[in-house]
Amino acid sequence: MTDFVFRAPPRIISEIDGLERLGQLAQELGIKRPLLVCDQGIVACGIAGRASRVLAAAGLKAATFDAVLADPPVEMVRKAVEAARAAEADGVIGLGGGSSLDTAKVVALLAHSTQTIEEIYGVDMATGGRLPLIQVPTTAGTGSEVTWVSVITNENGEKKAVYTPQLLPDIALLDAGLTVGMPPKVSAATALDAMVHAIEAYTSRTRKNPVADALARKALELLSRNLPLVLENGQDLQARSAVLEGAMLGGMAFVNASVAAIHGLAYPLGARFHVPHGHSNALVMGPVLRFNLRAATAAYAELARCVLPGRSFTSAAEAAEAFVSRMEEMAGYGGLETRLSQLGVSEADIPGMAEEVVTQIQRLIATNPCDMNQEDVTAIYRSIL
Repeated sequence: MTDFVFRAPPRIISEIDGLERLGQLAQELGIKRPLLVCDQGIVACGIAGRASRVLAAAGLKAATFDAVLADPPVEMVRKAVEAARAAEADGVIGLGGGSSLDTAKVVALLAHSTQTIEEIYGVDMATGGRLPLIQVPTTAGTGSEVTWVSVITNENGEKKAVYTPQLLPDIALLDAGLTVGMPPKVSAATALDAMVHAIEAYTSRTRKNPVADALARKALELLSRNLPLVLENGQDLQARSAVLEGAMLGGMAFVNASVAAIHGLAYPLGARFHVPHGHSNALVMGPVLRFNLRAATAAYAELARCVLPGRSFTSAAEAAEAFVSRMEEMAGYGGLETRLSQLGVSEADIPGMAEEVVTQIQRLIATNPCDMNQEDVTAIYRSIL
């Protein structure tokens, strides 16, 4: 048995209208001057205002940083840290999708620190503690609310990860009502992101462990059974809750077991073409799963039971093939484009993307069930061009 360490937040709350408890929860953490970290979309849809009113009703003096951008650029994160210092914030509340939650983690870590962002890139490079932190996701996909990783985009457009236990929040607050406004395309992309988290955690070559395995299986079960219900009726709060909880479980699974080549191949699509992260994963998911079949047949056969309940198979190979086919089918859910050319990628772009994967994101290839070289990556991109 492989030794492992499993980390998770001390408190996870899943509750419809749970946002109404935000002030109480902040008080329990001793927060008096919280900084809300969100983007303009969260402001426009009224969620940020609602959170601010709840905090004010609890007697808390909240400030807001609402300039979060997708794939958080390092300069934007610096401004968020400066905003926390200017407001003399004694706690941070992340509100939104993965970019807002990732930004909030770094703000909580650096607001009272002498370290720079560049000094905390990597694994366990952060020193000292952080401000109290509450994470409130408004999308059901990244699992960022329960992970100790933040991904920042540096000045050269490269993804830089911060891995440190201090990034785990004190409270992850899941309120499925906040996800009701997501359009079908976003609902599908984020849920597929979470499914990829579960799949890659379950098949990790380097950090697979039994706790993450159990969470990954449950995540896939919840996501695969309830995403179609969400797409059929976006007001279905029971299905929305199940998908949000599945994303949370997938987040805990992958951060304790790692993601792999699907994420590796997805990163250049986000950095170069601004394809949303979940959609990027959905695009490359099918061909990477097929590439891995020869090494992951047994694991994929086990996961087939999660996404194809009630089906019987005559062999592990048949079950694994059915699993991959089902995931390929789901990749187009919600009207997601399934070809790179539909998103502005050309044949001329592929060599550079493939080189980036094998030179800059090798850590994710190392956890993949199969070894993968530049020619393999190039062939996978071309197969979905």
